[in-house]
Amino acid sequence: MNTRINIILQPDFFLNNLFSVLYRPATTRKTTSRLTLKQLFNKIHINYILYKSWVCFQNDKLKKPAHGALNRAGSSGKSSPETNQGILMKRIVITEFMDETAVDGLKDSFEVIYDPNLVDREEELFGLLEKADAIIVRNRTQVRGKLLEAAPHLKVVGRLGVGLDNIDMSACKDREIDVFPATGANDAAVAEYVITVVMMLFRRAYLSFIDMADGTWPRTQLMGNETSGKTLGLVGYGGIARETATRAVALGMKILAYDPYLPADHPAWTQAEKVELDRLLKEADAVSLHVPLTAETQHLIDEKAISTMKKDAIVINASRGGVVDDQALVAALKSERLAGAALDVYEVEPLTEEFGKQMKELKNLVLTPHIGGVTIESNIRVSAVTAQNVRQALGEKQ
Repeated sequence: MNTRINIILQPDFFLNNLFSVLYRPATTRKTTSRLTLKQLFNKIHINYILYKSWVCFQNDKLKKPAHGALNRAGSSGKSSPETNQGILMKRIVITEFMDETAVDGLKDSFEVIYDPNLVDREEELFGLLEKADAIIVRNRTQVRGKLLEAAPHLKVVGRLGVGLDNIDMSACKDREIDVFPATGANDAAVAEYVITVVMMLFRRAYLSFIDMADGTWPRTQLMGNETSGKTLGLVGYGGIARETATRAVALGMKILAYDPYLPADHPAWTQAEKVELDRLLKEADAVSLHVPLTAETQHLIDEKAISTMKKDAIVINASRGGVVDDQALVAALKSERLAGAALDVYEVEPLTEEFGKQMKELKNLVLTPHIGGVTIESNIRVSAVTAQNVRQALGEKQ
């Protein structure tokens, strides 16, 4: 058990003594004397010294350095591969952006190589992976094929998010490499994204910036719809979809959900009606995708599926690129077969120049760069969960 965990599990050594000074019941104090401010701070200081002594004692027992004893990373984002006692540390390579507090926390116990742009320098990345015990990635790093071959000692993959389509799970299983997604850590962020774009697309007024800046006044043309009373169809009903449903219900929406893998007696169905996909597509005013990319879900929303939807329906994809046939969706928007769409994920990321040109003239389309699950708060949560998963896994895999 490392020093940090010891401190977290045994805070009473310091805090109980401190609280006894600050919050002694009146019955235990002499009514004739009071602690002066100086005496109070002296007592707090003494307790803090006792606490630090206990930490040092634990470090001596564990033969690990105390917090801050290691060399901190410089501009390269790389920590020293050795402790102050010369013990070789396990290496963690982080290829995409991560909350730096979580990164710094790992440097106390591991050699950490962190570069948020490392994913774009394949040759350098492969060289660093030669001695790596763990890798932490987002969705752009492809943990498969050549990358796995370049990492012969890899034991752990930490995923800063929940999608696993960029990771060869079968190959990892064959090599006994543990894969840890940050399940649940960004649910709220995605749910808020979905609700935001649903309201934007229904109301329409929020996409009028260029017209307004040009001096036009399209007031009557931008008379949109209210969200209350509309039907939201959720394709997939996992954690993120349920968070979305909770917010949609609060806005007065009716919820239809399709998920063949969630048992009918699951309590989550209390706020959504369980239906088949065909009915959901026919009845929903807004269809939001919440499924992983698999052979089964590839182009789940294609030209045929779109043809069954309401002409004034909208589509939101903040799950995985490829679940929606992007070309079919753009064609439906241009022909006004659909009222609008919001895409946060794409079959090819970043977008190609050719595909981007097809969408530039569409005023009923919201495009964002795979940011639905990324907020300041969710990045902190996702990073902390991932760091803890990797720390624990490497501790167990001696």
